[in-house]
Amino acid sequence: MRNFDRPGRSPVYAENGMAATSHPLATATAIDVLKAGGNAVDAALAASATLCVVEPHMTGIGGDCFAIVAEPDGKVHGLNGSGRAPAAADAERIRALGHSVMPEVGPLPVTVPTAVQAWEVLHQRFGALPFDRLFRDAVRYGEDGFAVHPRVARDWPNYVADLAADEGGRRHCLRDGRAPAAGERWRFPALAATLARIGTEGAAAFYQGEIAAEMAKTVRDKGGFLAESDLAAVSADWVEPISVPYGGYDVLEIPPNGQGITALVMFRLLERLGARGLAADGPARRHLMLEVARFAYSVRDAMVADPAAMTVTPAEILSDAFIEGLARQFDPQRRNGSVVLPRRPNASTIYLSVVDRDRLTVSFINSVYDGFGSRVVTPKSGIALQNRGACFSLERGHPNELAPSKRPMHTIIPAMAMKDGRPAVSFGVMGGAFQPMGHAHVFSNIADHGMDPQEAIDHPRLFEMEDGVVELESGVDAQTADDLVARGHRLRPAAAPMGGAQMVVIDEKSGFLVGGSDPRKDGLALGW
Repeated sequence: MRNFDRPGRSPVYAENGMAATSHPLATATAIDVLKAGGNAVDAALAASATLCVVEPHMTGIGGDCFAIVAEPDGKVHGLNGSGRAPAAADAERIRALGHSVMPEVGPLPVTVPTAVQAWEVLHQRFGALPFDRLFRDAVRYGEDGFAVHPRVARDWPNYVADLAADEGGRRHCLRDGRAPAAGERWRFPALAATLARIGTEGAAAFYQGEIAAEMAKTVRDKGGFLAESDLAAVSADWVEPISVPYGGYDVLEIPPNGQGITALVMFRLLERLGARGLAADGPARRHLMLEVARFAYSVRDAMVADPAAMTVTPAEILSDAFIEGLARQFDPQRRNGSVVLPRRPNASTIYLSVVDRDRLTVSFINSVYDGFGSRVVTPKSGIALQNRGACFSLERGHPNELAPSKRPMHTIIPAMAMKDGRPAVSFGVMGGAFQPMGHAHVFSNIADHGMDPQEAIDHPRLFEMEDGVVELESGVDAQTADDLVARGHRLRPAAAPMGGAQMVVIDEKSGFLVGGSDPRKDGLALGW
Protein backbone atom coordinates (compact mmCIF):
# COMPACT_ATOMS: atom_id res chain seq x y z
CA MET A 1 0.00 0.00 0.00
CA ARG A 2 1.27 3.46 -0.90
CA ASN A 3 2.33 6.19 1.52
CA PHE A 4 -0.64 8.53 1.70
CA ASP A 5 1.44 11.52 2.77
CA ARG A 6 3.26 11.48 -0.61
CA PRO A 7 1.94 12.33 -4.08
CA GLY A 8 0.31 9.43 -5.81
CA ARG A 9 -2.99 7.79 -6.50
CA SER A 10 -4.79 4.69 -5.34
CA PRO A 11 -5.99 1.86 -7.56
CA VAL A 12 -9.65 2.05 -8.53
CA TYR A 13 -12.09 -0.67 -7.41
CA ALA A 14 -15.45 -1.28 -9.06
CA GLU A 15 -17.81 -4.14 -9.89
CA ASN A 16 -19.91 -3.33 -12.94
CA GLY A 17 -17.24 -2.16 -15.35
CA MET A 18 -13.81 -0.54 -15.55
CA ALA A 19 -11.96 1.52 -18.12
CA ALA A 20 -8.38 2.80 -18.01
CA THR A 21 -7.22 5.20 -20.72
CA SER A 22 -4.61 7.89 -21.21
CA HIS A 23 -7.11 10.78 -21.19
CA PRO A 24 -9.94 11.64 -18.74
CA LEU A 25 -12.43 12.42 -21.51
CA ALA A 26 -11.83 9.05 -23.14
CA THR A 27 -12.24 7.19 -19.85
CA ALA A 28 -15.50 9.08 -19.29
CA THR A 29 -16.63 8.09 -22.79
CA ALA A 30 -15.99 4.43 -22.05
CA ILE A 31 -17.88 4.53 -18.76
CA ASP A 32 -20.83 6.33 -20.39
CA VAL A 33 -21.02 3.64 -23.07
CA LEU A 34 -20.93 0.87 -20.46
CA LYS A 35 -23.71 2.55 -18.49
CA ALA A 36 -25.75 2.94 -21.67
CA GLY A 37 -25.77 -0.83 -22.19
CA GLY A 38 -22.68 -1.17 -24.30
CA ASN A 39 -20.13 -3.88 -23.68
CA ALA A 40 -16.36 -3.66 -23.30
CA VAL A 41 -15.77 -3.68 -27.07
CA ASP A 42 -18.25 -0.83 -27.59
CA ALA A 43 -16.59 1.13 -24.79
CA ALA A 44 -13.07 0.53 -26.11
CA LEU A 45 -14.00 1.66 -29.62
CA ALA A 46 -15.82 4.74 -28.36
CA ALA A 47 -12.87 5.67 -26.13
CA SER A 48 -10.49 5.20 -29.04
CA ALA A 49 -12.59 7.50 -31.24
CA THR A 50 -12.56 10.16 -28.51
CA LEU A 51 -8.79 9.82 -28.16
CA CYS A 52 -8.39 10.46 -31.89
CA VAL A 53 -9.74 13.95 -31.18
CA VAL A 54 -8.43 14.83 -27.72
CA GLU A 55 -4.98 13.18 -27.99
CA PRO A 56 -4.42 13.76 -31.71
CA HIS A 57 -0.65 13.47 -31.82
CA MET A 58 -0.79 10.01 -30.26
CA THR A 59 -3.51 8.34 -32.28
CA GLY A 60 -5.95 8.80 -35.11
CA ILE A 61 -8.06 7.24 -37.82
CA GLY A 62 -5.04 7.59 -40.10
CA GLY A 63 -3.28 4.87 -38.08
CA ASP A 64 -3.39 1.21 -37.07
CA CYS A 65 -4.67 -0.81 -34.14
CA PHE A 66 -4.40 -4.22 -32.49
CA ALA A 67 -6.68 -5.83 -29.91
CA ILE A 68 -6.96 -8.87 -27.71
CA VAL A 69 -10.51 -9.74 -26.69
CA ALA A 70 -11.18 -12.36 -24.01
CA GLU A 71 -14.67 -13.68 -23.51
CA PRO A 72 -15.82 -14.49 -19.95
CA ASP A 73 -15.46 -18.23 -20.61
CA GLY A 74 -11.82 -17.79 -21.60
CA LYS A 75 -12.10 -17.83 -25.39
CA VAL A 76 -9.47 -15.38 -26.66
CA HIS A 77 -9.34 -13.54 -29.97
CA GLY A 78 -6.53 -11.45 -31.44
CA LEU A 79 -7.02 -8.81 -34.11
CA ASN A 80 -4.21 -7.51 -36.30
CA GLY A 81 -5.32 -4.14 -37.63
CA SER A 82 -1.95 -3.11 -39.05
CA GLY A 83 -1.67 -1.61 -42.51
CA ARG A 84 0.39 -2.79 -45.43
CA ALA A 85 2.84 -0.87 -47.55
CA PRO A 86 1.32 0.47 -50.76
CA ALA A 87 1.49 -1.88 -53.73
CA ALA A 88 3.80 0.60 -55.46
CA ALA A 89 6.24 0.82 -52.52
CA ASP A 90 9.80 0.61 -53.80
CA ALA A 91 12.82 0.20 -51.53
CA GLU A 92 15.22 0.79 -54.43
CA ARG A 93 13.61 4.12 -55.19
CA ILE A 94 14.01 5.23 -51.58
CA ARG A 95 17.63 4.08 -51.49
CA ALA A 96 18.21 5.97 -54.75
CA LEU A 97 17.04 9.13 -52.99
CA GLY A 98 20.01 8.71 -50.64
CA HIS A 99 18.31 6.99 -47.68
CA SER A 100 20.02 4.11 -45.90
CA VAL A 101 17.19 3.88 -43.37
CA MET A 102 13.51 4.63 -43.89
CA PRO A 103 12.55 8.30 -43.61
CA GLU A 104 10.66 8.99 -40.40
CA VAL A 105 8.18 11.58 -41.68
CA GLY A 106 6.75 12.80 -44.96
CA PRO A 107 4.95 10.79 -47.66
CA LEU A 108 7.36 7.88 -48.10
CA PRO A 109 6.64 6.04 -44.80
CA VAL A 110 2.84 6.32 -45.14
CA THR A 111 1.21 2.89 -45.02
CA VAL A 112 -2.46 1.94 -45.34
CA PRO A 113 -4.34 3.19 -42.24
CA THR A 114 -6.17 0.13 -40.98
CA ALA A 115 -7.62 1.23 -37.62
CA VAL A 116 -11.07 2.12 -38.99
CA GLN A 117 -11.40 -1.27 -40.69
CA ALA A 118 -10.33 -2.98 -37.46
CA TRP A 119 -12.91 -0.99 -35.47
CA GLU A 120 -15.67 -2.14 -37.79
CA VAL A 121 -14.48 -5.76 -37.71
CA LEU A 122 -14.44 -5.70 -33.90
CA HIS A 123 -17.87 -4.12 -33.74
CA GLN A 124 -19.42 -6.54 -36.23
CA ARG A 125 -18.28 -9.49 -34.14
CA PHE A 126 -18.79 -8.20 -30.61
CA GLY A 127 -20.60 -4.85 -30.58
CA ALA A 128 -23.90 -4.37 -28.76
CA LEU A 129 -24.71 -0.70 -29.50
CA PRO A 130 -25.17 0.84 -32.95
CA PHE A 131 -21.86 1.78 -34.57
CA ASP A 132 -22.75 5.47 -34.87
CA ARG A 133 -23.43 5.68 -31.10
CA LEU A 134 -19.74 5.00 -30.49
CA PHE A 135 -18.68 8.22 -32.24
CA ARG A 136 -20.98 10.55 -30.33
CA ASP A 137 -18.44 12.01 -27.92
CA ALA A 138 -15.64 12.17 -30.49
CA VAL A 139 -17.82 14.13 -32.92
CA ARG A 140 -19.04 16.46 -30.19
CA TYR A 141 -15.52 17.24 -28.96
CA GLY A 142 -14.36 17.82 -32.52
CA GLU A 143 -17.21 20.22 -33.26
CA ASP A 144 -17.63 22.02 -29.92
CA GLY A 145 -14.08 21.82 -28.70
CA PHE A 146 -12.27 20.39 -25.69
CA ALA A 147 -9.69 21.60 -23.21
CA VAL A 148 -6.16 20.58 -24.19
CA HIS A 149 -4.74 18.61 -21.28
CA PRO A 150 -1.24 19.16 -19.83
CA ARG A 151 0.64 16.16 -21.24
CA VAL A 152 -0.87 16.77 -24.69
CA ALA A 153 0.15 20.43 -24.47
CA ARG A 154 3.66 19.39 -23.43
CA ASP A 155 4.11 17.18 -26.49
CA TRP A 156 2.35 19.15 -29.25
CA PRO A 157 5.05 21.86 -29.75
CA ASN A 158 7.57 19.17 -30.74
CA TYR A 159 5.79 18.79 -34.08
CA VAL A 160 5.07 22.41 -35.01
CA ALA A 161 7.81 22.79 -37.62
CA ASP A 162 6.74 19.76 -39.66
CA LEU A 163 3.04 20.56 -39.33
CA ALA A 164 3.64 24.13 -40.44
CA ALA A 165 5.25 22.82 -43.63
CA ASP A 166 2.15 20.81 -44.53
CA GLU A 167 -1.08 22.37 -45.83
CA GLY A 168 -3.36 20.12 -43.79
CA GLY A 169 -1.12 20.32 -40.75
CA ARG A 170 -1.23 24.12 -40.78
CA ARG A 171 -4.98 24.17 -41.26
CA HIS A 172 -6.07 21.60 -38.70
CA CYS A 173 -3.28 21.16 -36.16
CA LEU A 174 -1.95 24.67 -35.55
CA ARG A 175 -3.44 28.02 -34.64
CA ASP A 176 -1.60 31.03 -36.00
CA GLY A 177 1.35 28.72 -36.54
CA ARG A 178 1.54 27.52 -32.95
CA ALA A 179 0.50 24.58 -30.80
CA PRO A 180 -2.20 25.05 -28.16
CA ALA A 181 -1.48 25.69 -24.50
CA ALA A 182 -2.79 23.60 -21.62
CA GLY A 183 -6.40 24.51 -20.90
CA GLU A 184 -6.96 26.11 -24.31
CA ARG A 185 -10.10 25.13 -26.22
CA TRP A 186 -9.35 23.24 -29.43
CA ARG A 187 -11.64 22.06 -32.21
CA PHE A 188 -11.25 19.62 -35.10
CA PRO A 189 -14.39 20.28 -37.17
CA ALA A 190 -13.11 18.56 -40.33
CA LEU A 191 -12.07 15.46 -38.40
CA ALA A 192 -15.42 15.50 -36.61
CA ALA A 193 -17.24 15.45 -39.94
CA THR A 194 -15.09 12.53 -41.11
CA LEU A 195 -15.79 10.60 -37.90
CA ALA A 196 -19.51 11.27 -38.24
CA ARG A 197 -19.48 9.82 -41.75
CA ILE A 198 -17.66 6.72 -40.58
CA GLY A 199 -20.19 6.29 -37.80
CA THR A 200 -23.21 6.48 -40.09
CA GLU A 201 -21.82 4.93 -43.28
CA GLY A 202 -19.26 2.49 -41.88
CA ALA A 203 -15.65 1.87 -42.85
CA ALA A 204 -16.51 1.99 -46.55
CA ALA A 205 -16.91 5.76 -46.25
CA PHE A 206 -13.24 5.92 -45.27
CA TYR A 207 -11.71 3.42 -47.68
CA GLN A 208 -13.76 4.22 -50.78
CA GLY A 209 -14.98 7.44 -52.35
CA GLU A 210 -13.92 11.00 -51.71
CA ILE A 211 -12.12 10.50 -48.39
CA ALA A 212 -9.99 7.68 -49.80
CA ALA A 213 -9.33 9.68 -52.95
CA GLU A 214 -8.13 12.63 -50.90
CA MET A 215 -5.82 10.49 -48.76
CA ALA A 216 -4.23 8.90 -51.82
CA LYS A 217 -3.90 12.17 -53.72
CA THR A 218 -2.39 13.98 -50.73
CA VAL A 219 0.33 11.35 -50.40
CA ARG A 220 0.95 10.96 -54.15
CA ASP A 221 1.21 14.69 -54.70
CA LYS A 222 4.02 14.77 -52.14
CA GLY A 223 5.90 11.91 -53.79
CA GLY A 224 4.60 8.92 -51.82
CA PHE A 225 3.17 5.61 -52.97
CA LEU A 226 -0.36 5.36 -51.49
CA ALA A 227 -3.15 4.68 -54.01
CA GLU A 228 -6.93 4.37 -53.78
CA SER A 229 -6.59 0.69 -54.65
CA ASP A 230 -4.40 0.17 -51.57
CA LEU A 231 -7.12 1.64 -49.37
CA ALA A 232 -9.85 -0.42 -51.03
CA ALA A 233 -7.83 -3.60 -50.39
CA VAL A 234 -7.52 -2.98 -46.62
CA SER A 235 -7.90 -5.92 -44.25
CA ALA A 236 -7.90 -6.42 -40.49
CA ASP A 237 -7.24 -10.05 -39.63
CA TRP A 238 -8.21 -12.30 -36.74
CA VAL A 239 -5.13 -14.08 -35.39
CA GLU A 240 -4.37 -16.57 -32.65
CA PRO A 241 -2.49 -14.90 -29.78
CA ILE A 242 0.85 -16.38 -28.76
CA SER A 243 1.68 -16.95 -25.10
CA VAL A 244 4.19 -18.11 -22.50
CA PRO A 245 3.65 -19.04 -18.85
CA TYR A 246 4.93 -16.60 -16.24
CA GLY A 247 4.39 -16.49 -12.50
CA GLY A 248 1.26 -18.66 -12.55
CA TYR A 249 -0.28 -16.80 -15.50
CA ASP A 250 -0.29 -17.28 -19.24
CA VAL A 251 0.82 -14.00 -20.83
CA LEU A 252 -0.68 -13.33 -24.27
CA GLU A 253 0.58 -11.16 -27.11
CA ILE A 254 -0.34 -10.69 -30.78
CA PRO A 255 2.02 -12.68 -33.06
CA PRO A 256 4.30 -11.02 -35.62
CA ASN A 257 4.35 -8.70 -37.47
CA GLY A 258 3.95 -7.10 -34.02
CA GLN A 259 6.82 -6.94 -31.52
CA GLY A 260 4.79 -8.68 -28.80
CA ILE A 261 7.02 -11.73 -29.17
CA THR A 262 9.85 -9.54 -27.84
CA ALA A 263 8.03 -9.27 -24.51
CA LEU A 264 7.45 -13.03 -24.46
CA VAL A 265 11.17 -13.65 -25.00
CA MET A 266 11.81 -11.35 -22.05
CA PHE A 267 9.35 -13.25 -19.86
CA ARG A 268 10.96 -16.57 -20.76
CA LEU A 269 14.41 -15.21 -19.93
CA LEU A 270 13.25 -13.63 -16.67
CA GLU A 271 11.79 -16.98 -15.61
CA ARG A 272 14.91 -18.86 -16.66
CA LEU A 273 17.29 -16.42 -14.92
CA GLY A 274 15.43 -16.18 -11.60
CA ALA A 275 13.94 -12.69 -11.67
CA ARG A 276 11.36 -13.59 -9.03
CA GLY A 277 13.97 -13.89 -6.32
CA LEU A 278 15.39 -10.38 -6.80
CA ALA A 279 14.36 -7.28 -4.86
CA ALA A 280 11.91 -5.12 -6.80
CA ASP A 281 14.07 -1.98 -6.55
CA GLY A 282 17.46 -3.63 -6.33
CA PRO A 283 20.27 -3.22 -8.86
CA ALA A 284 20.38 -6.95 -9.61
CA ARG A 285 16.81 -6.86 -10.93
CA ARG A 286 17.44 -3.65 -12.87
CA HIS A 287 20.57 -5.12 -14.47
CA LEU A 288 18.77 -8.34 -15.35
CA MET A 289 15.86 -6.47 -16.88
CA LEU A 290 18.16 -4.31 -19.00
CA GLU A 291 20.18 -7.26 -20.28
CA VAL A 292 17.17 -9.45 -20.98
CA ALA A 293 15.63 -6.59 -22.94
CA ARG A 294 18.76 -6.14 -25.02
CA PHE A 295 18.84 -9.85 -25.91
CA ALA A 296 15.13 -9.88 -26.79
CA TYR A 297 15.32 -6.70 -28.86
CA SER A 298 18.27 -8.05 -30.81
CA VAL A 299 16.06 -11.01 -31.75
CA ARG A 300 13.27 -8.67 -32.76
CA ASP A 301 15.47 -6.55 -34.98
CA ALA A 302 17.02 -9.54 -36.73
CA MET A 303 13.97 -11.76 -37.15
CA VAL A 304 10.56 -10.12 -36.64
CA ALA A 305 8.67 -8.97 -39.73
CA ASP A 306 5.57 -9.73 -41.74
CA PRO A 307 5.18 -13.46 -41.01
CA ALA A 308 5.22 -14.22 -44.73
CA ALA A 309 8.80 -12.93 -44.83
CA MET A 310 10.13 -14.37 -41.55
CA THR A 311 12.69 -17.18 -41.73
CA VAL A 312 11.84 -18.52 -38.25
CA THR A 313 8.53 -19.15 -36.53
CA PRO A 314 7.37 -17.72 -33.19
CA ALA A 315 7.48 -21.25 -31.77
CA GLU A 316 11.15 -21.55 -32.72
CA ILE A 317 11.98 -18.17 -31.16
CA LEU A 318 10.22 -19.14 -27.92
CA SER A 319 11.63 -22.68 -27.81
CA ASP A 320 13.66 -23.93 -24.87
CA ALA A 321 16.77 -24.32 -27.00
CA PHE A 322 16.64 -20.79 -28.38
CA ILE A 323 15.91 -19.22 -24.98
CA GLU A 324 18.74 -21.22 -23.41
CA GLY A 325 21.13 -19.85 -26.02
CA LEU A 326 20.14 -16.30 -25.12
CA ALA A 327 20.32 -17.00 -21.39
CA ARG A 328 23.95 -18.14 -21.73
CA GLN A 329 24.85 -14.62 -22.83
CA PHE A 330 23.84 -13.16 -19.46
CA ASP A 331 26.49 -12.16 -16.94
CA PRO A 332 24.94 -11.12 -13.60
CA GLN A 333 27.91 -8.84 -12.93
CA ARG A 334 28.57 -7.18 -16.29
CA ARG A 335 26.77 -5.67 -19.26
CA ASN A 336 27.20 -7.77 -22.38
CA GLY A 337 28.78 -5.33 -24.82
CA SER A 338 28.39 -7.55 -27.86
CA VAL A 339 24.68 -6.73 -28.27
CA VAL A 340 24.12 -3.57 -30.34
CA LEU A 341 20.61 -2.25 -31.01
CA PRO A 342 19.82 -0.31 -34.20
CA ARG A 343 18.06 3.00 -34.58
CA ARG A 344 14.30 3.08 -34.10
CA PRO A 345 12.16 6.19 -34.66
CA ASN A 346 10.23 7.69 -31.78
CA ALA A 347 6.58 6.72 -31.45
CA SER A 348 3.28 8.04 -30.11
CA THR A 349 0.48 5.69 -29.16
CA ILE A 350 -2.63 5.26 -27.04
CA TYR A 351 -3.39 2.10 -25.10
CA LEU A 352 -6.56 1.34 -23.15
CA SER A 353 -8.17 -1.50 -21.21
CA VAL A 354 -11.88 -2.08 -20.65
CA VAL A 355 -13.71 -4.83 -18.74
CA ASP A 356 -17.49 -4.95 -18.46
CA ARG A 357 -19.88 -6.45 -15.91
CA ASP A 358 -19.93 -9.79 -17.75
CA ARG A 359 -16.11 -9.78 -17.74
CA LEU A 360 -15.72 -9.38 -21.48
CA THR A 361 -12.17 -8.03 -21.50
CA VAL A 362 -10.54 -5.82 -24.12
CA SER A 363 -6.87 -4.91 -24.42
CA PHE A 364 -6.68 -2.31 -27.18
CA ILE A 365 -4.01 -0.13 -28.79
CA ASN A 366 -4.22 2.46 -31.59
CA SER A 367 -1.48 4.63 -33.05
CA VAL A 368 -0.25 6.88 -35.85
CA TYR A 369 3.30 5.91 -34.79
CA ASP A 370 5.23 9.18 -34.46
CA GLY A 371 3.65 12.42 -33.21
CA PHE A 372 0.95 13.26 -35.77
CA GLY A 373 2.30 10.30 -37.75
CA SER A 374 3.91 11.29 -41.02
CA ARG A 375 2.85 14.91 -40.38
CA VAL A 376 1.01 14.67 -43.67
CA VAL A 377 -2.58 15.77 -42.95
CA THR A 378 -5.37 15.67 -45.51
CA PRO A 379 -6.51 19.27 -46.11
CA LYS A 380 -10.25 18.62 -46.36
CA SER A 381 -10.95 15.61 -44.11
CA GLY A 382 -8.37 16.45 -41.42
CA ILE A 383 -6.73 13.01 -41.23
CA ALA A 384 -3.15 12.76 -39.94
CA LEU A 385 -1.67 9.82 -41.84
CA GLN A 386 0.60 7.41 -40.01
CA ASN A 387 4.31 6.95 -40.72
CA ARG A 388 4.35 3.26 -39.85
CA GLY A 389 6.54 2.53 -42.87
CA ALA A 390 9.41 4.02 -40.85
CA CYS A 391 9.58 0.62 -39.14
CA PHE A 392 10.64 -1.10 -42.36
CA SER A 393 14.30 -1.84 -43.03
CA LEU A 394 16.12 -0.72 -46.19
CA GLU A 395 18.75 -3.43 -45.74
CA ARG A 396 18.65 -5.66 -48.81
CA GLY A 397 17.45 -9.16 -48.00
CA HIS A 398 16.38 -8.35 -44.43
CA PRO A 399 13.08 -10.06 -43.45
CA ASN A 400 11.68 -6.62 -42.66
CA GLU A 401 12.85 -4.93 -45.87
CA LEU A 402 10.24 -2.65 -47.43
CA ALA A 403 8.29 -4.44 -50.15
CA PRO A 404 4.93 -3.95 -51.89
CA SER A 405 1.82 -4.81 -49.85
CA LYS A 406 3.95 -5.98 -46.92
CA ARG A 407 3.26 -5.32 -43.25
CA PRO A 408 6.16 -3.77 -41.32
CA MET A 409 7.53 -4.94 -38.01
CA HIS A 410 5.05 -3.19 -35.73
CA THR A 411 5.67 -1.67 -32.31
CA ILE A 412 2.15 -1.37 -30.85
CA ILE A 413 1.23 -4.37 -28.71
CA PRO A 414 -1.74 -5.04 -26.43
CA ALA A 415 -1.26 -7.72 -23.77
CA MET A 416 -3.37 -9.88 -21.53
CA ALA A 417 -2.69 -12.43 -18.81
CA MET A 418 -4.89 -15.44 -18.21
CA LYS A 419 -5.17 -17.42 -15.00
CA ASP A 420 -6.83 -20.82 -14.84
CA GLY A 421 -8.09 -20.28 -18.37
CA ARG A 422 -9.88 -16.99 -17.69
CA PRO A 423 -8.88 -13.35 -18.25
CA ALA A 424 -7.05 -12.01 -15.21
CA VAL A 425 -5.04 -8.92 -16.22
CA SER A 426 -5.58 -6.67 -19.23
CA PHE A 427 -2.59 -4.39 -19.70
CA GLY A 428 -0.36 -2.50 -22.08
CA VAL A 429 2.39 0.09 -22.06
CA MET A 430 2.70 2.78 -24.72
CA GLY A 431 6.01 4.10 -25.92
CA GLY A 432 7.28 2.75 -29.24
CA ALA A 433 10.28 0.48 -28.82
CA PHE A 434 9.90 0.66 -25.02
CA GLN A 435 6.68 -1.34 -25.06
CA PRO A 436 8.05 -4.90 -24.61
CA MET A 437 10.30 -3.66 -21.81
CA GLY A 438 7.27 -1.94 -20.30
CA HIS A 439 5.19 -5.12 -20.51
CA ALA A 440 7.87 -7.17 -18.78
CA HIS A 441 8.41 -4.54 -16.10
CA VAL A 442 4.82 -3.81 -15.09
CA PHE A 443 3.64 -7.41 -15.24
CA SER A 444 6.67 -8.65 -13.30
CA ASN A 445 5.70 -6.07 -10.68
CA ILE A 446 2.32 -7.83 -10.43
CA ALA A 447 3.39 -11.46 -10.72
CA ASP A 448 6.74 -11.34 -8.92
CA HIS A 449 6.28 -8.58 -6.36
CA GLY A 450 2.57 -8.51 -5.53
CA MET A 451 2.04 -4.88 -6.47
CA ASP A 452 -1.43 -3.58 -7.17
CA PRO A 453 -2.04 -2.20 -10.68
CA GLN A 454 -1.31 1.40 -9.75
CA GLU A 455 1.89 0.52 -7.88
CA ALA A 456 3.02 -1.63 -10.80
CA ILE A 457 2.49 1.25 -13.22
CA ASP A 458 3.98 3.97 -11.00
CA HIS A 459 7.21 2.06 -10.40
CA PRO A 460 10.25 3.97 -11.81
CA ARG A 461 11.46 2.85 -15.24
CA LEU A 462 14.72 2.65 -17.16
CA PHE A 463 15.59 1.61 -20.71
CA GLU A 464 18.68 1.40 -22.87
CA MET A 465 18.34 3.76 -25.81
CA GLU A 466 19.64 3.24 -29.33
CA ASP A 467 22.97 4.91 -28.55
CA GLY A 468 23.67 2.33 -25.84
CA VAL A 469 23.00 4.69 -22.93
CA VAL A 470 20.47 3.74 -20.27
CA GLU A 471 17.95 6.45 -19.46
CA LEU A 472 16.60 6.44 -15.90
CA GLU A 473 13.50 8.10 -14.56
CA SER A 474 14.08 10.22 -11.48
CA GLY A 475 12.59 7.61 -9.14
CA VAL A 476 15.51 5.20 -9.65
CA ASP A 477 17.69 5.66 -6.57
CA ALA A 478 21.30 6.81 -6.69
CA GLN A 479 22.69 3.62 -5.12
CA THR A 480 21.10 1.50 -7.85
CA ALA A 481 22.44 3.88 -10.48
CA ASP A 482 25.97 3.62 -9.09
CA ASP A 483 25.73 -0.17 -9.06
CA LEU A 484 24.60 -0.22 -12.69
CA VAL A 485 27.58 1.92 -13.68
CA ALA A 486 29.85 -0.55 -11.91
CA ARG A 487 28.30 -3.32 -14.04
CA GLY A 488 29.21 -1.48 -17.23
CA HIS A 489 26.07 0.50 -18.02
CA ARG A 490 26.28 4.13 -19.12
CA LEU A 491 23.51 6.27 -17.65
CA ARG A 492 21.73 9.57 -18.07
CA PRO A 493 18.46 11.05 -16.79
CA ALA A 494 15.44 10.21 -18.92
CA ALA A 495 14.67 12.89 -21.49
CA ALA A 496 10.94 12.26 -21.08
CA PRO A 497 8.64 10.02 -19.05
CA MET A 498 8.84 6.46 -20.35
CA GLY A 499 5.69 5.19 -21.94
CA GLY A 500 2.24 5.22 -20.47
CA ALA A 501 0.51 2.16 -19.04
CA GLN A 502 -3.07 1.15 -18.37
CA MET A 503 -4.18 -1.96 -16.49
CA VAL A 504 -7.31 -3.67 -15.24
CA VAL A 505 -7.05 -6.70 -12.93
CA ILE A 506 -10.01 -9.06 -12.55
CA ASP A 507 -10.01 -10.21 -8.94
CA GLU A 508 -11.98 -13.45 -9.02
CA LYS A 509 -11.78 -13.84 -5.24
CA SER A 510 -13.40 -10.51 -4.34
CA GLY A 511 -15.48 -10.12 -7.48
CA PHE A 512 -14.12 -6.64 -8.06
CA LEU A 513 -12.19 -5.05 -10.91
CA VAL A 514 -9.02 -3.16 -9.96
CA GLY A 515 -7.71 -0.47 -12.30
CA GLY A 516 -4.59 1.60 -12.64
CA SER A 517 -3.53 4.37 -15.02
CA ASP A 518 -0.16 5.92 -15.71
CA PRO A 519 0.60 9.31 -14.10
CA ARG A 520 3.01 9.88 -16.98
CA LYS A 521 -0.10 10.67 -19.05
CA ASP A 522 -3.23 12.74 -18.42
CA GLY A 523 -5.57 9.78 -18.02
CA LEU A 524 -7.12 7.75 -15.26
CA ALA A 525 -8.99 4.56 -14.48
CA LEU A 526 -12.66 4.74 -13.54
CA GLY A 527 -15.28 2.14 -12.77
CA TRP A 528 -18.85 1.87 -11.62
